[in-house]
Amino acid sequence: MKQHTTNYFNTLITVAEDCKALKGEMPPVKIDKLTVANLQFDRLIKHPNKINSDDLIFDVFAKRNEILEDDIESERTKFYSKGQACLRTSPLAKTYGWGIYYDHEGKIRLIDSASE
Repeated sequence: MKQHTTNYFNTLITVAEDCKALKGEMPPVKIDKLTVANLQFDRLIKHPNKINSDDLIFDVFAKRNEILEDDIESERTKFYSKGQACLRTSPLAKTYGWGIYYDHEGKIRLIDSASE
């Protein structure tokens, strides 16, 4: 089964042109359920340069869909058997003012759009 990827290397995904945020903002937390933006932001702020896009996107999917630990491997294979949207579609870049930088190993970190 062909496996797709969302990983990039030595790449900066810039903030969407229509983003209203003037700087990187923390996504608001909803009481009843964490959003994709909350989960991505939390992981990337606490652990910059430690995770690649495929791992981040699947981890968020697994958490939001309450995938059991025993099913993680098979569900990941199924998940990446078809193309998935990369982090260019992340609410962090589209709404909350964060650029997303991939280093030479594909590890990612957030870049505040107000920074140099």
